[in-house]
Amino acid sequence: MTERAVEPHDIVVSLYDRYGASLYRYALMLLTDHAAAEDAVHEVFTSILRSGVTARLEADERYLRRAIRNECFSMLKQRAKRRQMQGDPDAILERIASADSRPDERLGLERGIRLLTPEQRETVHLHVFEGLTFNEIAAISGRVTQYRGGAVPICPGKAAKPA
Repeated sequence: MTERAVEPHDIVVSLYDRYGASLYRYALMLLTDHAAAEDAVHEVFTSILRSGVTARLEADERYLRRAIRNECFSMLKQRAKRRQMQGDPDAILERIASADSRPDERLGLERGIRLLTPEQRETVHLHVFEGLTFNEIAAISGRVTQYRGGAVPICPGKAAKPA
């Protein structure tokens, strides 16, 4: 009896089953749009399947997270270009359904998160929902991990200067 070779499709399905939900939540935090987040995840997994690099990715969540990040920021740039060309100042934001017992508090939090830049939303998501340290976030995002005083800036351009 011969053993069947693992097909690239099977590897992609396994990767999606393992990381798909987490990557979707990450994309949603960056894009603030359910359909766009689904599109980003779909595009990343489709491009992995097309590229044939699946065998190397079986356990590399970092690569997948970086690919999602890159796709999301590309989509945000395209969205900004379209808005600029169309003259449409309205932001495209999703409405997060809440099962919370304090909907006013939840809505206030959602409004606050929407005011953050994509980089800031990324930091919030990775730290709060994925449990990553700020050094791990800096490594994923390519941002500087430390500056004078040893503090890690979580909001690029908005970090308080040490005394």
